[in-house]
Amino acid sequence: MEHLISPYKGKLINLLLDEADAERIKKESESYPSITLSQRQQCDLELLVTGALSPLTGFMNQHEYESVVENTRLLDGTVWPLPFYLDLSEEQAAKINVGDKVALHDIEGFMPAVITVESKWQPDKNKEAENIYGTLDTEHPGVDYLMNSVGKVYIGGKVDAVQLPLHYDFETLRFTPKELRQHFDKSGWRSIVAFHTSKPMHAVHYEMTMRASKQANAHILIHPVVGMAKPGDLHYYSRVHCYQAILKQYPKSLVSLALIPMAMRMAGPREALMNAIIRQNYGCTHYIVGTEHAGPPNVRDSGKRFYVSGASQQYVKQFEDDIDIKIINIEELCYDEEKEKFITRTGMEQALCSSESFSNTRIVNSLLKQEDIPHWVTYPAVLRALQQSYPPRSKRGLTLFFTGLSGSGKSTLARIIYAKFLEEGKRPVTLLDGDVVRLNLSSELGFSKKDRNINIRRIGYVASEITKNRGVAICAPIAPYRDTRREVRNNIEEYGAFVEIHVSTSLEECENRDRKGLYAKARKGIIPEFTGISDPYDIPENPEIRIDTVDVTPVQAAQDIYLYLIREGYIG
Repeated sequence: MEHLISPYKGKLINLLLDEADAERIKKESESYPSITLSQRQQCDLELLVTGALSPLTGFMNQHEYESVVENTRLLDGTVWPLPFYLDLSEEQAAKINVGDKVALHDIEGFMPAVITVESKWQPDKNKEAENIYGTLDTEHPGVDYLMNSVGKVYIGGKVDAVQLPLHYDFETLRFTPKELRQHFDKSGWRSIVAFHTSKPMHAVHYEMTMRASKQANAHILIHPVVGMAKPGDLHYYSRVHCYQAILKQYPKSLVSLALIPMAMRMAGPREALMNAIIRQNYGCTHYIVGTEHAGPPNVRDSGKRFYVSGASQQYVKQFEDDIDIKIINIEELCYDEEKEKFITRTGMEQALCSSESFSNTRIVNSLLKQEDIPHWVTYPAVLRALQQSYPPRSKRGLTLFFTGLSGSGKSTLARIIYAKFLEEGKRPVTLLDGDVVRLNLSSELGFSKKDRNINIRRIGYVASEITKNRGVAICAPIAPYRDTRREVRNNIEEYGAFVEIHVSTSLEECENRDRKGLYAKARKGIIPEFTGISDPYDIPENPEIRIDTVDVTPVQAAQDIYLYLIREGYIG
């Protein structure tokens, strides 16, 4: 059988300086301007430094960026579907000029690398969104991140690395592309099929990978994302335990598990192609592409889709002659209970597909509600690993996030619910009232949109820490902006449950209550940027609970919330 090699004739770009140059750069960097990298930037930098993004030698300059966005190719014609740049705020960018060397620091202050700036420009984000994601809709998480989290100015240039990023967890599962190739060579593996995932693996994934292995006559690399995964994905600490559990189901010596520090864009077809190219660099000869590959999760409660089923498979197929890795398209599988085996969707009637509705979300919800899960869905060892992260809702961390206009009654309701959790006494509970947080945590902030968002993010961070440690956080800010509420939800749901409670009392009623005289002052212009008067309030579209306090007493409204929490298993 022909031995398929890695791309670029097996060569990887090495951005690590030798020891002498690294020490020199470290000393010189004390006089350089510096940037503290975001989580996504840290992930991108690690892929660059280790050679996973070969042949890139740094973050893309303006010409490279425009070529990739518009033509899906680097300037030399190499197929390349996603741009990798360093984004800055306008304040950061004002301090940096073309030709500067800039020290890149991680969040803990270590300096893994230096960039020599070749280009500095303001991108057309609309064009980037249209070309990369195929949409301008900010309901797409990747577009939302681009428009609301990525800086307005980009820089690019050659990167010189002085050290690899440091990791203190799962060290034995972290390989650079060079190390993974060496592992394959040492094991005698010549054909390797890579499986990309950001979710726990179950019986259907075992079946997919085994079919791909047989088709390619190849060993299997399970290569899950541990950088930035999709909104709602289980934290990788817990997922890794699930991957380790499912390894025991495979024939001995057929499978390896390695972690990849990638920041997912959820760019569908373009990202599927990028994922394949990255696996080339890790030494794989084949790559599995699924029918829903690299797309965002369905928008909550709407079932909205941004890419049709099979779009990634069709897109990657166009470039098969341009890349040095073979693509294996996997059909959607269903479980046939009569035959007691998985078969392709095309091989059975839609109505007979038992596994159709048993998604990973359904498995998680069944665990939370202590419902039975059919034996064919997953394996006992995987379930045991998941149960560590998904105990019954009554024992899981929880954030109750009240939102509504000033005077709507949200603080009163939050205090009543807080008292009920205290009375129950089974979990630690913390009340984060908007006014109290303003006094103790955000006293230096004003009421501009920027300051409001900072305040809500602080509340969200504290709530996520409480939720992570299986306590109950009860938050009652106004939280007027939909995008910030969504960001807080995504951050918290990584660790526990999030229940949004919209206290929908009308503006007219809130003004009538106006015990502090705030609305009257806002109407006169004494208080600028007041929510509901001179600043907007984005009404929640799909809160778990919506309650109007006009025709009910606070105690009655609180009882409705309490009954919901009991019905859904959060109290019990």
